[in-house]
Amino acid sequence: MNSLVRARRFSVTPMMDWTDRHCRFLHRFLTRESLLFTEMVTSAAIMHGDIDRHLRFDPVEQLVALQLGGSDPAELAAATAIAHDYGYAEINLNVGCPSDRVQSGRFGACLMAEPDLVAQCVRAMRDATDCPITVKCRIGIDDQDVETGLDRFADAMVEAGVNALYVHARKAWLQGLSPKENRTIPPLDYDRVYRLRARLAPLQVLINGGIDTLDLAEAQFAHTDGVMLGRAAYHTPMLLADVDRRFFGVTAEPVTLEAVMHAMATYADRELAAGARINNITRHMLGLAAGLPGARQFRQIMSVDACKPGADTSVLFRALDAVNRHRFAEAG
Repeated sequence: MNSLVRARRFSVTPMMDWTDRHCRFLHRFLTRESLLFTEMVTSAAIMHGDIDRHLRFDPVEQLVALQLGGSDPAELAAATAIAHDYGYAEINLNVGCPSDRVQSGRFGACLMAEPDLVAQCVRAMRDATDCPITVKCRIGIDDQDVETGLDRFADAMVEAGVNALYVHARKAWLQGLSPKENRTIPPLDYDRVYRLRARLAPLQVLINGGIDTLDLAEAQFAHTDGVMLGRAAYHTPMLLADVDRRFFGVTAEPVTLEAVMHAMATYADRELAAGARINNITRHMLGLAAGLPGARQFRQIMSVDACKPGADTSVLFRALDAVNRHRFAEAG
């Protein structure tokens, strides 16, 4: 089993405005084995924007998948060729995001109505790189039949040479529901993803949607090739510290909050010297103390104090001290 196929067993869902490089650095410290994703980057942004800002990542983050958004095969191919030189483990095409902003650009979930066009995009991307090309989609949109519609879409992807499919086990309703509502209101249909995986084997089919604990993740392995966790991994990141032991058979000392805070302080010092702001890093760390005594004060220090003029990595240690004081008080 190659390293990428293995890493897909557990991945952190790409989330716009969330899974930036600071977030990925934190997540990689917590899990060495999982596949991490960038937030979605449009092909147009790569072609017409600051390429390095969109594509740069720290080598320690690997294995990292780049998620692209777009619907123009030629533009996606050009963006893929540029991204190739950055060394991503795979390049993923977003065909699942239901936001109005994405629809207006004719990419994301609305493309599930155009499987032939998506297949053209996948072929063009494959021709531009030897990096694996994958697709993330929904089980359907609006009034599509989830049996025939998803099969037709998936078959077009297989014919185009897709390397794996990540499937959010909900429909996306493009009219009448907000992106937030689309994450919760359409009912989950895990069985539909299971049937797809059984039909497409040996192609890897990975499942996403409504999985918010490692117990729920583990239950999916009997039916799929891997699991994606999104908001649960973001809001309670310490759960990632048990992923390598539980899902990859890695035996190592458990990662502690103290170790995470010291590692992130070292990282933040380097990033601040390069012009970053400390709150750009701490905003991804707010949930690290979730469930611990002093978690509320930890979160307040990391969110409020980090935004004050002149804030630096001392914020991290003050937040850690707040948790430790509560621990010692309870122990005493």
